[in-house]
Formats: sequence, structure tokens, C-alpha cells
Amino acid sequence: MKRSVLIVLLLTLVVPCLAFGQAQTAPPPKPGPEVQRLGYFVGTWKYVGKVLTDPKGTYEGTQTWEWFPGGFSVVGKAEGTGVSGGPQNELMIMGYSNTDKFYPSYTVSRSGAGRTVRKWSVNGSVWTCEAESTVDGKPAKYRYTTTEDSPAAWTYKVERSVEGGPWTQTIDLKATKVK
Repeated sequence: MKRSVLIVLLLTLVVPCLAFGQAQTAPPPKPGPEVQRLGYFVGTWKYVGKVLTDPKGTYEGTQTWEWFPGGFSVVGKAEGTGVSGGPQNELMIMGYSNTDKFYPSYTVSRSGAGRTVRKWSVNGSVWTCEAESTVDGKPAKYRYTTTEDSPAAWTYKVERSVEGGPWTQTIDLKATKVK
């Protein structure tokens, strides 16, 4: 009788511990195809761009993207020279929202003026998003487009419409993958 009670007591204590241990070793979730789509950007890219509105000028630099641990987001750093010839630095994070079905991106620039949150969508090889701001105190809409030209090249353009006027391209950029 004592032996039966001892066995029941041990089973009562051991079985829940084993079940708890199995729950702890469950495999982590895997990124879906929408998240894996971000892999296009992973690597090092050289870019050259033009600002087509005042102050006009060119800028160039390097972007490096890598997967964030866990594989659900990519993190990028950009370093280069701006239109004024001074240093340009940005930190970028991009992921995918299963709930809202868009790609949120977060960018912080060296100057602090460039903190942005955008909601990107992708259709084939074209990534787009829109935003609102002001130009000289007037309401403006912006349209951002990144086009995957090949596995090793993309173009980026920014267009704006001030007070409902015509869309004008403000930025033209080309990037080439170097590794």
C-alpha cells in the first residue's frame, strides 16, 4: 500500500514537470512569406541620389541591411554625404504587420529631424507608401516608391503634391548591391 501511494505521489509530481519542460522546448514561430519578402533588402547597397527641388544637389552613401534576431524584421544603417556635403546617417527598421497587412518602417536620422514612421505595401516588385506633411506652411502629400529593378539594383523616388496640385518628383535615387 505504501508503495502504491509513493508511485501515485511521484507520478503526480513528475508528469506535470515533464509536460512543463516540453512546453518550454516548443519551436519558436517562423516568419511567413510576407516577412521573408524583406530579405530582398538584406546586404550592402551603394546609392547615389539627386534632390530635384531646392536646395538641389546630390548625395551618396551606403546602406547595410541585416535580419534582426528572430527573423521577423530587418535593420538597416545608412551612411553617406547629404546635399550640403555634410555627413548623413540613418537607422532604419522594417517589419510586417500580420494584423494590418502592411510593412511598417521606422527611420531615425542623425539630425533628429528625420524621425519617420511609414506604412509600406508591395505589389510585385514595387514598394509604395504615402504620407502627409507641409511645404512652406501648405498641406502636402508625399508618395514614396521603391522599385526592385533586379536582385542587385533598386530605384527610389519621392513625389509630392502641394495643396492638391500636380505631382512633382523631388528625389531620384539608384542603389546597387555590393555584397
